[in-house]
Amino acid sequence: MNRQLQEYERWRAEPQRFWLEAAQALHWTRTPTVGCDLSDAPNGRWFGDGELNACDNAVDRHVAAGRGEQTALIHVSAMTHSERHISYAQLLEKVARLAGALRRLGVKAGDRVILYMPMVPEAVFAMLACARLGAIHSVVFGGFAARELAVRIDDAKPTLILSASCGLEPGRVVDYHGLLCKAMELANHQPSHCLILQRPQGPATLRAAIDIEWQEALRDAPRVDPVPMPAHAPLYVLYTSGTTGKPKGVVRDTGGYLVALAWSMPNVYGTNPGETFWAASDIGWVVGHSYIVYGPLLQGCASILYEGKPVGTPDAGAYWRIVEQYRVTTLFTAPTAMRAIKREDPDGKFMREARLDSLRALFLAGERADPDTVRWAAEKLDRPVIDHWWQTETGWPMVANALGLGLLPIKPGSPTRALPGYQIEVLDSEGRVLPPNTQGELVIKLPLPPGCLPTLWNDPAGFHAAYLRAHPGYYTTGDGGHIDEDGYVHVMGRIDDVINVAGHRLSTGELEQALAGHAAVAECAVIGVADALKGTSPVGLVVLKAGIGVAAGSPAAATLVAELVRRVRDEVGPVASFQRCHIVTRLPKTRSGKVLRATMRAIADGRSFDIPATIEDPAVIDEIRAVLEVRHD
Repeated sequence: MNRQLQEYERWRAEPQRFWLEAAQALHWTRTPTVGCDLSDAPNGRWFGDGELNACDNAVDRHVAAGRGEQTALIHVSAMTHSERHISYAQLLEKVARLAGALRRLGVKAGDRVILYMPMVPEAVFAMLACARLGAIHSVVFGGFAARELAVRIDDAKPTLILSASCGLEPGRVVDYHGLLCKAMELANHQPSHCLILQRPQGPATLRAAIDIEWQEALRDAPRVDPVPMPAHAPLYVLYTSGTTGKPKGVVRDTGGYLVALAWSMPNVYGTNPGETFWAASDIGWVVGHSYIVYGPLLQGCASILYEGKPVGTPDAGAYWRIVEQYRVTTLFTAPTAMRAIKREDPDGKFMREARLDSLRALFLAGERADPDTVRWAAEKLDRPVIDHWWQTETGWPMVANALGLGLLPIKPGSPTRALPGYQIEVLDSEGRVLPPNTQGELVIKLPLPPGCLPTLWNDPAGFHAAYLRAHPGYYTTGDGGHIDEDGYVHVMGRIDDVINVAGHRLSTGELEQALAGHAAVAECAVIGVADALKGTSPVGLVVLKAGIGVAAGSPAAATLVAELVRRVRDEVGPVASFQRCHIVTRLPKTRSGKVLRATMRAIADGRSFDIPATIEDPAVIDEIRAVLEVRHD
């Protein structure tokens, strides 16, 4: 039997023992004797009698074990054409002194500290310094609009804010300090001070009595030791970057989170101490928290912090040159990044030019990985390409093909099977468990495993309403899909993206899968728009690969659209009623790469909408409006 299946059965048989054994990978100041306290069932509290410190586990213990000279962080900036290597000993020194500076400014255990920073090592120092003190950090994605930052300030009520003078994007400097100042004008809550990292590309004029220059704060700051914290104490609050509605403050507890990450690094990602792990994401997202900072450092890896893009900084070969130069063993990125690379370099020329012998696997997550992109990457890389499924709320993967446990057969379109801790089922609208290969709502049987959110910040009622109320005894993922006869989970997209065409429920993921399989298509999105006859009708938007040379509105475009419509009807069936498809130059996305389907639906239906604060480029809205507002009734 495959080891992943064995580990899953071992967890099913003795869940408490399974996770208490996993907890032994960490350094505890008080070792837990209880796995999950179910006194508040169906909710559970993990390792309730345990005590530890996250920073101690990520940094101090490696130095104490004699690995201080080993590289901990590699900062690669395509914006400044520079790099920094920071050893575990250097990381300990910087974090311990920053923690001393924060304590001198009044930060203590349980206080909240907001970080509003670009992809620089100081951002990681700040996260770890907060953890060292037992303070709760809340990282806000750098460059978020002032209003969005203000909302998070008022909800978290931070004692202190750590920021930078600016962030860097291709062709522009983002005025972080200006955005922070505006946010504080909008917010009701006012922190005592702001620590500002001055960057030479855009220095800030500091405010008297409020702003403190970063290096000035560090001057003569004492080193402080890690503060032991109860395992159930919050480590951070991360606000979801949803496309609509008020952001939810996802709470992450300390002990359960560290145990889950420590288990996932060798077992899911197959990564060993001393190797180089690269999650090509941002610290503002959950991937950055789990697999740029905490996960790799817990495992004693070198983690890459990349300030750049998959294409355009300078080209579609950036990722592969980094893999070659720093001997990356595991690369983790979003399907959007791969589609962008595929679009610019469909033949994989840059992959062939780079020496990629260190790379064992490519992991994809953050959105549905369409089978065509998975197949393309696997073919060009000649490596396993592993789609896996998880959420901000879970903090680590729910479903994956566990590289470290021996790969199961890959099925493009499925992230494979549930990992230990997750009993995933498919329910209908009445809460009944559905048989294999039947489309429904994907849920997790309670209690949730270690690492998942125990609640929302200052909103236990909102937590229950958002995740537990719909199906008692289950956590609602909000995603739809099915489980096949082999136990493989197939995630077809958000429940919101299930459309009802003349009484037939269709997943937009199925339609997108058919479109993405066309040789000319780089990426695509399907939305359901209001239809007077059918209730909802599907509309496709496709971005073509570089070099295709088909102009929108041309006879060639009409021919291609007809091919795409026919392809969907052939693969999904006439029930899809797929008739409308538009060629566009790009899709509207959040900065984390998620396609803004809700926004496009609102445009198509003529409804009012707010441009999400998470959008990568607001100018794309006008481009999409020009296409979707041309009605074809």
